[in-house]
Amino acid sequence: MAEGELPAVLILDIGGTHGVLEDLAALLKKHFHLITMKELLGNKEEMRKKIQSVFVFECRPTIDCELLESLPNLKVIANSGVGVDHLDLKMISSFGVKVTNTPHAVADPTADIGMALMLASARRLVEGSVLNFLGCSCFFGTPRFCCERDDLSESIFGI
Repeated sequence: MAEGELPAVLILDIGGTHGVLEDLAALLKKHFHLITMKELLGNKEEMRKKIQSVFVFECRPTIDCELLESLPNLKVIANSGVGVDHLDLKMISSFGVKVTNTPHAVADPTADIGMALMLASARRLVEGSVLNFLGCSCFFGTPRFCCERDDLSESIFGI
């Protein structure tokens, strides 16, 4: 790496179905030179020596022995998710490569979603919503709670 040159990071792609989100890619570009997997495969001899890191976004790109062998200057694999179950840590460490992780990045949103799902389930929120908009006729059989009235003031839908 020449002086003043940003360190190169391998990513699967920018945007699309499996690529790094465009906003995230813009943030990464401030600090790194991004190389997509397509660029690596198109010019392997030149690109493979530049790459010092791989940014794994939603378990992609797949980190396997072939990829690690092809990147002689790789120092770190940065995983953007919470877990590293999709990475073979023993194999990666055998190449002298470190793995980073973001263990607390989504802890609060995960707790929020979990709480919302428990409360929605306990209060039968989805069923209540269906009843509210479609009426009792949309259920097969007789639902446990079904009021044939327009006044919902005595019924509880949600929390």
